[in-house]
Amino acid sequence: MNPILPEPDVSSLYTPPPLPASFAPPALPRSTEIFRKIHTAVSQVFVGQEEVLYQVLAALLAGGHVLLEGKPGLGKTHLVLALSHTFGGSFRRIQFTPDLMPSDVCGHTLFDMSSSTFRVRRGPVFANLLLADEINRAPAKTQSSLLEVMQETQVTIDGESHALAPPFMTFATQNPIEQEGTYPLPEAQLDRFLLKVLIDYPDVANETWIVKAVSSRASGGGLSTSSVQQVCTPQDILAAQEEAAAVQAVEQVVDYAVKIVRATRQHSAISLGAGTRGAISLVRIAKSYALLEGRSFITPADVKRAVLPVLRHRVQLAPEIAISGQSVDDMLNSLLKTIEAPRV
Repeated sequence: MNPILPEPDVSSLYTPPPLPASFAPPALPRSTEIFRKIHTAVSQVFVGQEEVLYQVLAALLAGGHVLLEGKPGLGKTHLVLALSHTFGGSFRRIQFTPDLMPSDVCGHTLFDMSSSTFRVRRGPVFANLLLADEINRAPAKTQSSLLEVMQETQVTIDGESHALAPPFMTFATQNPIEQEGTYPLPEAQLDRFLLKVLIDYPDVANETWIVKAVSSRASGGGLSTSSVQQVCTPQDILAAQEEAAAVQAVEQVVDYAVKIVRATRQHSAISLGAGTRGAISLVRIAKSYALLEGRSFITPADVKRAVLPVLRHRVQLAPEIAISGQSVDDMLNSLLKTIEAPRV
């Protein structure tokens, strides 16, 4: 019996003909390409938090503000600073403390002795990316100074309005484990945030890699944001935001988002449901998700993926449910199962 010989390798002898132009994959939208470059650039120094970065990029595309919640040392400031480097935007950081005044945030007028006139001294809010660090440590008066900034993208100083240069985005951080001496954000201000993003510890492999990378340079200077390259301009971000707003949202998917939000108002385990701004935010983030994936239309899956970051800070559990240990995310996930998604 003849032995079975191995088949010869002919891969190097045959080159398949190129596909016709009609079979070439469609080109991705320019904004998708730009944001993939931003993702790659930020991922070099913000490691092990893929979903967090994806949500932050979606918020930037939608032109909204983000509430970041996580324990100290997880890279919240690192993320925002690295993001500003990718498009050459200005970055400012405010450390919120109990003695911080509204004028320390927005600015004030002062008398210039040399010219004998009053001059406006602009506060740190005049930036493209503003990081309000530990925002719940400042009293309500100072917290409210950000309301006009976040909603109207302008600042009023001594009766005169000053517009902020676009793109403008506020990142506010909270520490979930230290509540002593803090001032919880009121619902009206929480609703101004497009997303509430939770940052948790990275997995073992990523945490080990981070420790090695950071400790490999003097003074723990590894993974420095100064190494992040600029890949686009602020004008590119504004153009991408226009493209995201133009993503198609069919009526059935919009109705699905509205049904989810209305269900939060009718659920017996939820004492405070989301308002209309919640439904609007669901569709806005769904459009961002679609564009990040290179699509010109949203799907029910995009809306589902947006539910937790969009609604978790807009709803409150009934006291008896909160005491039982069930989280808002658990309740929203169970609520989603009761609403049938459209087939589009």
